[in-house]
Amino acid sequence: MEKTFAMIKPNAVQSGLAGRIIARYESARLSVAAIRLKQMTKADAEGFYAEHIGKPFFAELAQFMTSGVSIQLVLAGENAIAKVRAINGATNPAKAEPGTIRYDFATSMTENAVHSSDGPESAAREIAFWFKPEEIFEYEANDQRAKSVL
Repeated sequence: MEKTFAMIKPNAVQSGLAGRIIARYESARLSVAAIRLKQMTKADAEGFYAEHIGKPFFAELAQFMTSGVSIQLVLAGENAIAKVRAINGATNPAKAEPGTIRYDFATSMTENAVHSSDGPESAAREIAFWFKPEEIFEYEANDQRAKSVL
């Protein structure tokens, strides 16, 4: 079972979209293996987005990500990384396909509602940044879930 990291950004949490976003992941037969609500600190933003420090957009990104509560998730399931990225849609909401989270809920490149790992290495790093191994649980999503959540 593959694991990936996803984050619901402050604008989506503040807009009351967290449940709808998590339901989309669960509807794709992904299990929520870990979940946390956190107000990101400047140190958190600098650590999590370390590869972007010094880039022109970093200050705006850090300010946004520390502006409110975000939700960190570990999602697990078959092809979890690819599934989550497809559900999220293109990073730029103007290029996102209809029906994706970013098409439906994002307002800009920065305030694009969600983040997710782009590959196995980033998934491992991002999961380890937010969660201890004992905070991650394994279970398999079953077919007994409601079919009409969307």
